[in-house]
Amino acid sequence: MGSADIIKSKRSLLPLQGAGGYGLSCPVDHVTINEHKARVNAFFVLALATTYLFSGFWPILVFLAIDFLLRAGQWGKYSLIGLLSDVVVKQLNMGHKPTDGGPKRFSAGMGFVFIFSILALVVFNEELAAQILTLVLCTFASFEAFAGFCIGCHIYSFGLFLTRKKS
Repeated sequence: MGSADIIKSKRSLLPLQGAGGYGLSCPVDHVTINEHKARVNAFFVLALATTYLFSGFWPILVFLAIDFLLRAGQWGKYSLIGLLSDVVVKQLNMGHKPTDGGPKRFSAGMGFVFIFSILALVVFNEELAAQILTLVLCTFASFEAFAGFCIGCHIYSFGLFLTRKKS
């Protein structure tokens, strides 16, 4: 199965057999959002996380944690990254490309867990581990920002596979 098949299945939200033997599914909530905005959000996360990697300026992580928490919950309208992304989408005339918001909200929740973990590692002076986890976050954000490929759907599907296998 090629990546085009996986992306096609993600957009239609049909289960497909993943490389790990699990069907690909996304957490659907039937609330439509703009995919262009989600991709610009991912780009800003990538830019901020990269800035943290090069500067070590930990308040960036606090800002990202708060922003991810807002976007993962029902407070996305207060997200500064979301507001800035709205401006970018409008200024670049990117238009509106509807997509389900469930996978993006799930990914924001995962982003919060990543950032919280990175902050904990920084507090306990585990800088190398924090940098590695930040690189993983940057990789995930890059896939979304530049290819529209949501790693969160695969992690969600794998989690379902693991929980079903235990039952």
